[in-house]
Amino acid sequence: MPGGLLTDLYELNMAVSYLRRGMTGSATFSLSVRKLPKHRGFLVAAGLDDCLTFLQDFGFAQDDLDYLGSIGFDDRAIEDLASLRFDGSVWAVPEGTVVHAEEPILEVTAPIAVAQLVETVLLNRITLHTTLASKAARYVLAAEGRDLVDFAFRRTQGSDAAIAAARDSAIVGFVATSNVAAARRYGLQVAGTMAHSFIEAFPSEEEAFRAFAQDHPTRTTFLVDTYDSLNGVATAIAVARELGITDRVGIRLDSGNLDELARDARAILDEAGLPGARIFASGGLDEYEVAELVRAQAPVDAFGVGTQMGVSADAPYLDSVYKLVEYDGRPAMKLSTAKATAPGEKQIWRSGGDEGDVLGLRDERAPAFGWEPLLVEVMRDGTRLEAPDPILRMQHRFQEELVRVPTKAKRLSHPEHVEVERSPALTALTRQTQADALTRAGLTEPRSSD
Repeated sequence: MPGGLLTDLYELNMAVSYLRRGMTGSATFSLSVRKLPKHRGFLVAAGLDDCLTFLQDFGFAQDDLDYLGSIGFDDRAIEDLASLRFDGSVWAVPEGTVVHAEEPILEVTAPIAVAQLVETVLLNRITLHTTLASKAARYVLAAEGRDLVDFAFRRTQGSDAAIAAARDSAIVGFVATSNVAAARRYGLQVAGTMAHSFIEAFPSEEEAFRAFAQDHPTRTTFLVDTYDSLNGVATAIAVARELGITDRVGIRLDSGNLDELARDARAILDEAGLPGARIFASGGLDEYEVAELVRAQAPVDAFGVGTQMGVSADAPYLDSVYKLVEYDGRPAMKLSTAKATAPGEKQIWRSGGDEGDVLGLRDERAPAFGWEPLLVEVMRDGTRLEAPDPILRMQHRFQEELVRVPTKAKRLSHPEHVEVERSPALTALTRQTQADALTRAGLTEPRSSD
């Protein structure tokens, strides 16, 4: 699908005007998050694969052009748009990389009309995936090594978002997903047992457990809280013994006081000679509740995480922006109050120590020996330079990145945001570009309005 109509009308309005006036110079746009949400000490970059797929396929089909004609675009505009393709370049931080406020997640360079038209989808994809990956990362911090499973599908805002939630939670370390389509697409472990309705449909809980275990002997985690949780544990034990599956039994608690119930269930299981039986907890948990259970040393082996993660309930959006930083060889910047941007093609430098990141210009040298550039070229002349990273590689990248995040930025409550230093060269270019912009506007200093 070419995707030319996956944009906002004002992008088309601008693109048509650029083309009509012969403005075909190369433009660089930088996509970043202006300010982090209050409860996020860092973000996890995600969504690049979707962006590159979109860019490779970008264009206008004939029926797209016919529709544009029907809503008021004239023949000249249709003719100009018909041949547009994305043949530019993209520099980006690899998925699974930790990023901070004002650090570019990706930068796009292409003829200005095309670079403008792709803004909407790039913001949409990066914002969705980075929001979800960053929320899921908080659960990883809270769980302290306990298994996490994505249960978000039924509560996400659309099936595409459900696929994204499964993928992005896997990037930060979730071990499985209930989403079968996502598991197939990305090679993820799929997990799931039964619902309360299954148990209610049988004459008794025991018969439901027996039927399930007989039909699915490798997935024998019993949902025990339909009627009475501890009685359900006893019933699960009886069925496991009857069928000879005590070596692979587990129970799931989905309601009530999970700390108390997990302790009581653990005692019953241990007394029955089932110390290896796993206890799985779910039920609308947020990361604070997971952390509380972990701190209390509740005997929970794994958590099922759904609604709160799948919609990033406490921070469902990011203040993401896509701003022009260079056009036709001229640095560009916005001067609006509290929304000023930095000009020029960028690079982010990260050390292996405690120093914060340095945001500089792409052609600068590293601030010192050992500093690593985060932005890498991932697309040239409209073609991807490498195949998409496998999930496992992104997992390893995130694990390596997380170790380097300052402890205060990893706090679930009241995290401290990491301040990113600007290089002397970027600072100098910003000053010069600001002065040039004021001159172009016929001003001597910025006005206070937005």
